This record gives sequence, C-alpha cells and structure tokens, in this order.
Amino acid sequence: MLGRILVKKNDPKVVLVAAFLLACAHNYLFYGNAIGISYPMFTIFFYLYIVTFMKEQLRFHSAPSWFLFAVIVVLSMTYVLFNNPIFYALNFLILPILIFIHITFINSKRKYDWSSIRLIIDTLDHLIPQALRHVPTVFRLSRTVTGSKMNETQKSIITKVLMGLVISIPMLIIVIALLASADRVFEHFLSELPNWLNQISVGESVARLTWILILLLLIFGYLWGFIDTYSYRFNEGMLVEQRIETKFTIDPIIVSTVLVCLNMVYVLFVVVQFSYLFGAWDGITPQGVTLAEHARSGFIELIFVSLINFLVIIVTLNYVRGGNAFLPRFNNMMLTLLVGCSSVMLYSAYIRLHLYEEAYGYTYIRFLSHGFMIYLVVMLVIAGLRIWMKSISLARWYIIISLIAYVLVNYVGMDRMIAEKNIERYEREGKMDEFYLMELSTDAIPLIITFSQEQEGVAMDELLHQEFTQLTQSDRSWPSLNYSHYRAKKALEGYFEDH
Repeated sequence: MLGRILVKKNDPKVVLVAAFLLACAHNYLFYGNAIGISYPMFTIFFYLYIVTFMKEQLRFHSAPSWFLFAVIVVLSMTYVLFNNPIFYALNFLILPILIFIHITFINSKRKYDWSSIRLIIDTLDHLIPQALRHVPTVFRLSRTVTGSKMNETQKSIITKVLMGLVISIPMLIIVIALLASADRVFEHFLSELPNWLNQISVGESVARLTWILILLLLIFGYLWGFIDTYSYRFNEGMLVEQRIETKFTIDPIIVSTVLVCLNMVYVLFVVVQFSYLFGAWDGITPQGVTLAEHARSGFIELIFVSLINFLVIIVTLNYVRGGNAFLPRFNNMMLTLLVGCSSVMLYSAYIRLHLYEEAYGYTYIRFLSHGFMIYLVVMLVIAGLRIWMKSISLARWYIIISLIAYVLVNYVGMDRMIAEKNIERYEREGKMDEFYLMELSTDAIPLIITFSQEQEGVAMDELLHQEFTQLTQSDRSWPSLNYSHYRAKKALEGYFEDH
C-alpha cells in the first residue's frame, strides 16, 4: 500500500509535515484560548492545506461551491464581530459540518447534484472510514521521515555524533563552572534556569503534545482519504445482488381525503381567528380571556400544527403518484388552501408572541421564535409555488434559504435588538428587567451605556461596573481577539472615566 502511495504526485511525507504544522497552528490558536480571530484564521489555513495538495481535482468553480464557501467564511467571522453565546455554540457545531460537506463536494469524483443526499453519505465516508484507514499510513511514513530505514553510512554518522556528545559532557561541566565563577551575570543567568524550567508544566506539555498528535492523524488521514480513496464493491462473490428500483408512493385518493378533512377544520379555525385576530392588537380579546392569557396560550400549539401541515405538504408533493386527471389538480387546490391556512396560523402565533413580549419583555427565545416563524412562512411560499410549478427543486431552494436565513440571524444583531425593544418597553410602560438586560452579550453594552446615561432613574451603574470588572479581569490573548468584547471594554472605560 505504501509503495503505491509513494508514486502519487503529492509526496506523502510533505503532506505529513504540512499536517503536523497545521496541527501545531491549531494547538497554538485554540489551546487555552477563547475562540476569536483564531477561527477564521484556522479556516483559511485548513483550506490552503486542502487546495495546495488537491488543486488538480477540485471543483471550486461552480456557483454552489462558491456560495457555500462564502457562507463558511461569513459565519467564521462571527467569532470576531459578535459575542452571542447561542450562536457561539451553534456555529461551533454547524461550521465544521459545512466545511466537511463543502470539501467533499469540491473533491468528489462523483457528478451528483449538490443537493443530493449522496453528498452527506460521502461526507461521512471521508470523515470516518476513509480518514481512519490512513492512520497506520502516518506511522509508516513517520518511520521513513525519522530515518528508521537508514543505510550503513547514515548509521555510522549517527554513531560518531553520539560518541562526540558523550565526550563533550564532562568538558562542558568544567567549562560552565569556570565561566560561572568568572562572570557574575552569567552565574545569575544559570541560577535562574531552574526557575524557568519549573514554569514548564509537564501536564500541559503532555496535553499539548497529545492534542497535536491526534490532530496530525486526523488531518493527514482526512486529506489522504481523498487521494487514496477505497472503493466499496458489493458485486463480487457472494455479495452479488439484483437491485430492484422501487419508489414509495401514496394513493392520491387517500391524500385527498386527508387534505379535505384537515382543511375543513383549518378553515373553521381561520374564520374564528379573523373574528378577533386584528382586534387583539388593540387589546380586544375573546370574551372572558385577558390579554396576558391570550398572549400566553396557543403559541406553541400553532407552531406545531404549522409544522405538521408543512410535513403533509412535503410528503404530498414528493410521494403522491397516479390517479385520473382530476385528482392531481384537486390535491393541488387542497394543498394551496392548506398553505393559506398555515400562513394565517403562523400570523396568529406571531401576534400572540408579540403580545406576550409586550407584557413580559423580550428574550433570546422569543426573538428566535419570531425569526423561525418568518423562516417557516418563506418555506411555505416556496412550497406553494412548487405545487403549481413542478420545475422548482424544493431541496435546492430549502438549502439555499436555510443557509441565508442562518447567516442573517447571525448578523442581524440579536442582543442589540433585544436591548432596544426592552428599552422601548421601559420608555412606554416603565417596566425593565435590568438583570436580564445585563445577561445579554457584550454586543448590547454600548446601547445599555447610552440608556443608563439617559435614564438616571434606572440603577445600572453597579451592574455595568460588575461587567467592566469581569471584562478587565479576563485574560484574552490575541487569538481570542473579538471586536464586540473590545468595543464593550472601551465603552465601559469611557463611561466610568466620565463618572
């Protein structure tokens, strides 16, 4: 196997050294540091590693490839520009998934569509079995690099070097002692060496070395899995099987019955909703129900019903086949009505959530719920178009819309908008949860400072001082550079200098 690998155009020993340097860079940027500018930096380094050794087989010039790469770069920059804890954790999980999917797509020899489920299967294949099968390759190459296969001349040279070192040790002891007695500064320098050595943590050194070695194995194995890919064969010997193409379908009459039943209930619900839906904005609620009760009730239930309707639409569009000429058209009309009813339900849920926020304030969960409802409406619109326009690919549009929506919600400034809404609520009703306001990330600190300066009746100084102390005491090295953190710290410094 190794002999076959060595004839490849890319020297595996060079790839191994590059993987080692990349693992060292990862250790330096992330070990013991909060994520900041380190994330986009390492992302660039990783892509340079991939492009350098696989440039001849990359499919980087397609529009989906550039789109996904742009999404990856923009999301990685959130670790520099923002400090929201929710997206900090979500992007930590989502970004590696997008990166591995993108690299599989641009390196794959298959010519499948970028929205195909096969892309996910190939991504998992290269991420786990293809990468792990090259772990032994790293050790075989390491023996070659370290010179385990030396000829007699090389062994003779190393033997002579070792003999020279043995002879030098007693001479060095005598020379160092004489130089130390001759120069007090040199003696002081030698006396400080033990203190310097004591600062080196054995545990940390072992952890760093383990980190580097594990990453070295994974990084090299991942790339080499694309160069030397194992092809699975299931048509040899006893594994020969006849594949019968079967596709799951649902009878259109069954679907028509389900859609008619659902729409009867939904139309009745929509009629009832319209009897008081718009009046709810002015405090007009159903008889015997307070504004707070109306705002609190039904929101989660309406979201779940909308998701069920969404699932019914997707299943119907993809798995209903057959029937006479009337049934497909009738089902399309029923689906269109279902989309309309689902939109009204989402609008009703939107109003209820707005009323709930007016009564109890604005939070992360409520903000994200608003965004999720808008996202569902857009998805429903695409599904409604797909009902009558068969050329629309739901998978492609849903992937594109989902990625764009996720990038937008990262960059919209959620913490600042929540702070703005809560401040507006205070100015309108005199209600404010100062402690929750300070639980927002550093993205909201400049706005909170402005609010504290304008509203002297709100005691924010103590909470702001606690935040300032925490930011000042946090030791962030340059790989953890974050603009939101830096801006908040500078704003708090200026605020307390003026006070």
